[in-house]
Amino acid sequence: MSSVLQPATADQDPPAARKYRPVSSHLAIAPPVSVVIPAMNEAENLPYVFKTLPDWIHEVVLVDGNSTDGTVEVARALWRDVKVVGQRGKGKGDALRAGFEACTGDIVVMVDADGSADGNEIVSYVSALVSGADFAKGSRFANGGGTDDMTFIRKLGNRVLCAVVNRKFGARYTDLCYGYNAFWRHCLDKIDLDCTGFEVETLMNIRVVKAGLKVQEIPSHEYLRIHGTSNLRAVRDGFRVLGVILQERSNRRALRRRPHRSPLLDAGRGKVS
Repeated sequence: MSSVLQPATADQDPPAARKYRPVSSHLAIAPPVSVVIPAMNEAENLPYVFKTLPDWIHEVVLVDGNSTDGTVEVARALWRDVKVVGQRGKGKGDALRAGFEACTGDIVVMVDADGSADGNEIVSYVSALVSGADFAKGSRFANGGGTDDMTFIRKLGNRVLCAVVNRKFGARYTDLCYGYNAFWRHCLDKIDLDCTGFEVETLMNIRVVKAGLKVQEIPSHEYLRIHGTSNLRAVRDGFRVLGVILQERSNRRALRRRPHRSPLLDAGRGKVS
């Protein structure tokens, strides 16, 4: 299996939106699908990203982190109707939040801009959602998944942190820190994202479980970043992920310690003059 995807051509335009969108030979959907791509100086990688995006997508939302290499211009050449959102803050979490706010589709898919994700896999995510899942979580370590882009240290850290989340929150994840996910847009009201960095995927995974949403893991293959270098720093961002886990665990304990008050008692008190 090749570790590099092939680039798109500039004249590759999405067809007009249809009421029902054929997703595969045996599945058509009515819910519109939005794809959010956070990007900062990824002009060389975007052709590979857009090459694999399905033509039935409702919209592509590119969140630009003040790029200086023509990222926005390349995106517009590759996908004529791309919706460009300028990022005001910093960090991947901040970019994703801006992208989610701009989405108009019922289903939201998160895709990295470095060429490591294969857009052809989106059909699997969408299929899981229309079949009953609330959150379709990509996993490089589920049966059928894989990665060409993780060092031993990152794999070890991901495994340890994943085990901690599973134990502390009752999850059953096989992968924790992966940015290829999809969900129904209304789920955002239940998970209330409030972080700015690479720890955003971990926060989403924890709050999805805490909210009682139905999760289905989707085997995914992560390819090598094609051009440039990642802003991810294993040790620094690993500690940020751990901080999120501890904070969410602390919040959960605080809620358990909060005294329970009967709604009937509160109603009765409200009637006292």
